[in-house]
Amino acid sequence: MFAEQHLSILAAGYSVHRKAYKSNDVNGPEHYLIRLQTEGKAKTRIAGELVNVEMGDVLLFSPSEPYELYIDSVPFSSGSSILSGDYYIFIDGSWIKEWWNGRKRPNKIRMPLTDAFINLFRQISLEQQRVSKLKDDIAAHYIQILCLEIDRQLEEQPRDGQRSYLAYQLKHFVEENAATAFRLEDAAAHAGISVSRAVHLFKATFGQSIIQYATDIRLNMARERIIFSPLSLEHVAESSGFPSYNYFHKVFRSKFGMSPKQYRLASRENTK
Repeated sequence: MFAEQHLSILAAGYSVHRKAYKSNDVNGPEHYLIRLQTEGKAKTRIAGELVNVEMGDVLLFSPSEPYELYIDSVPFSSGSSILSGDYYIFIDGSWIKEWWNGRKRPNKIRMPLTDAFINLFRQISLEQQRVSKLKDDIAAHYIQILCLEIDRQLEEQPRDGQRSYLAYQLKHFVEENAATAFRLEDAAAHAGISVSRAVHLFKATFGQSIIQYATDIRLNMARERIIFSPLSLEHVAESSGFPSYNYFHKVFRSKFGMSPKQYRLASRENTK
């Protein structure tokens, strides 16, 4: 089986700490560790320095690296009783070894805390709980997707600190919500900044406006639905996030050089 030959998941789940916690393993974890901070804060030691681990931070530690995790007992100002919450995955096997050694990655990586990214950890944890002959294979594929998503994020993010992180928060918000009629205020609130700063930061980072980027995503969604679904063109426009069919018709023709109806007819002719 795939998982037996190439990837073994030893443990996966969600951990909640309501009390102070300290883990100091000078020999490193027994297996490769991927950990995502989803609630509260923690600390870990990287290159001899104790650093903060905040929501959205992914930790990567191999068996050869000392691993320390500290969770303080001081409650947060929000009054939450949870000091720290995280998804953890302990894995081994030839695939993860090859991926791990394929490039240099930092021990701590800031990832946009999107539903899609969190769901990868959830699905891996759920598969580990199932009684199924296929659970290991399915979970192994999720692990591969997770690792490749981490690499994609590393490649996409320029190294200019907080500004870059905020810009990518905006970008991922648009990607997750393009099919809905979101407002600029919604995107800015997601990143915790003002609308004017969000607009300027996105344009400076990606060379186009938030609305232009959302329109490009919506057009690509609509194009796929025109080709591969039986939906009416009006339903295609609505389900792809366009406020009206007339507007959809206008921007679609501008992008693809023909109307949505002509595009559907042409695509059907090409598949005959």
